Amino acid sequence: MTKNTVPRSGFGYFFHGIELALSPGIRRFVLMPLLANIILVGGALFYLFSHLDSWINQWIGQLPEFLSWLSYILWPLLVLTILATFSYFFSTLANFVAAPFNGLLAEKVEEHLTGKKINDGGILSVVKDTPRVLAREWRKLIYVLPKAIGLFLLLLIPAIGQTLGPVLWFVFTAWILAIQYCDYPFDNHKVSFNEMRYNLKQKQGKAYGFGVLVSLFTTIPILNLIVMPVAVCGATSMWVNEFKK
Repeated sequence: MTKNTVPRSGFGYFFHGIELALSPGIRRFVLMPLLANIILVGGALFYLFSHLDSWINQWIGQLPEFLSWLSYILWPLLVLTILATFSYFFSTLANFVAAPFNGLLAEKVEEHLTGKKINDGGILSVVKDTPRVLAREWRKLIYVLPKAIGLFLLLLIPAIGQTLGPVLWFVFTAWILAIQYCDYPFDNHKVSFNEMRYNLKQKQGKAYGFGVLVSLFTTIPILNLIVMPVAVCGATSMWVNEFKK
């Protein structure tokens, strides 16, 4: 057992992803996911930070007078919620664009960790597999949308929704991001989406821990531009050590 193939915590897999993304032989496969994330997420966050303060003040202004003291608690929660929502939405869009390259990155990371070849087709196999990979991205979106809409409607409910909504949304985002990035190595081995979810539920602590860090990093300017390839690398490390058997 090498240092690359030892069990870790969910946090540990994320930080291992940083190490892997910077590894020789992996860095060149990081480039395309990185570019997609910088262009889409970077542009979205520039727009967001131009309007964030007015949105939050307007939202908090809807609280009843007797709950005005909650504004001190809700302000940071709403900042995290809005940042996570925007980052997740545009990360999802970036994942659609970069999905074939994320799958290739996951493949190369797994080969780096195990020393075993997964696919000999190279870039040609990536092109051929693109329709199936994009269909998988739609499958994830169909899973997410009803839950995201329900939580968004909860956020619109005065007092209760504005108090519980941000917390539930953050937990939900952590789970969805774990699914988003762990799906790439699972999909490389043609593991079905439902079976992948079932496997993650068996180790929810690690999945949530990993997702929480991904979610937090997507809310931090500059760092959120590099989080996609790091998360793919970390999720692949989790696949190799926790699920591949």
